[in-house]
Amino acid sequence: MKLIVGLGNPGKEYDKTRHNIGFEVIDALAERLHISLEQAKFKGIYGSKLVDGEKVYLLKPLTYMNLSGESIRAIMDYFQIETEDLLVIYDDMDLPVGKIRLRQKGSAGGHNGIKSTIAHIGTQEFNRIRIGINRPSNGMSITDYVLGRFTKEEQELIKGAVEQSADACEEWIKKPFLQVMNTYN
Repeated sequence: MKLIVGLGNPGKEYDKTRHNIGFEVIDALAERLHISLEQAKFKGIYGSKLVDGEKVYLLKPLTYMNLSGESIRAIMDYFQIETEDLLVIYDDMDLPVGKIRLRQKGSAGGHNGIKSTIAHIGTQEFNRIRIGINRPSNGMSITDYVLGRFTKEEQELIKGAVEQSADACEEWIKKPFLQVMNTYN
């Protein structure tokens, strides 16, 4: 059993913003795997399917970023999903735009969605894909930056990062996460 979670904020006004890159990966993965994200439960929307003999759940928490852990904990408890079977995808300002980095553990690094996830699942040791969005320049506030949209130049890089992240998720369904990390890092 695998649970793949993309972090973001619900609502059209947040669509395609830097903070919603996790949602974009889940949408791409749902399309590739033909998983319908129509079930509303666990403070989110999710779908599931048997993929190569593995039950795969895709989740987009609808709690807003800062409370993402509530949704993740709820679905993990209900389906009895172990922490090692969790993969969380989110934006990271400490990586250049479009760069992805896979990790098995680590701190929240100031990311409120990850802070919430750590608080609710009780550990920093879970699989993650961080997608680079870079830091704001010219004095822009972090909030305005993460809730802003990618520039035209950045969009191609992000498109590639979404595809690469979806590829890594698909590989993880069949292979150990450490092996997938070695391929994509």
